[in-house]
Amino acid sequence: MTAEKTHRPLTQEEQKALLRAARVAIEKLLGERKTEPAELDSPIFSEKRGAFVTLHNRGELRGCIGYVQAYKPLHETVCEMAVAACRDPRFKPVDAHELSDIDIEISVLSLLRQIADINEIEVGQHGLYIKNGAYSGLLLPQVATDYNWDAETFLRQTCRKAALPLEAWRYEDTIIKIFTAQVFGEK
Repeated sequence: MTAEKTHRPLTQEEQKALLRAARVAIEKLLGERKTEPAELDSPIFSEKRGAFVTLHNRGELRGCIGYVQAYKPLHETVCEMAVAACRDPRFKPVDAHELSDIDIEISVLSLLRQIADINEIEVGQHGLYIKNGAYSGLLLPQVATDYNWDAETFLRQTCRKAALPLEAWRYEDTIIKIFTAQVFGEK
């Protein structure tokens, strides 16, 4: 089976520029302009790519929002998701006094690929997207690594995120997709 379609990885300079753009978007939202805007002149920033922005405050999750599909140019997606992560409905909104403690992490996604065999899942390499009926859930590749999960635990936890029964990944009508992500952050 062929691997997921991949794009050219972002260089370190491109990663820094994207992180800076996300921080500027958050500062603008919070009325705290401190960071100089990034120069986003690389063609990669105009590519339509899926991406998630994760915010941590002193190591604690404060928000994580993203687009699975490639709807918009990468720089627009990242800036929009950085602002959205500040308002993740699972948490109280991020406010200006937290800004110096917020660390930004960006996950730039590959295209999703449906699998027929769970043995195709490489824990730590792949993220999971599970859908059954109106319910769907996604976990980024680093989540399984952070919690030291095996493939079955990763599948169950993705079902939980989708508000499905833990064993729904076994159902014939459940769709399982995998993807990779280039993950980078301020820390």
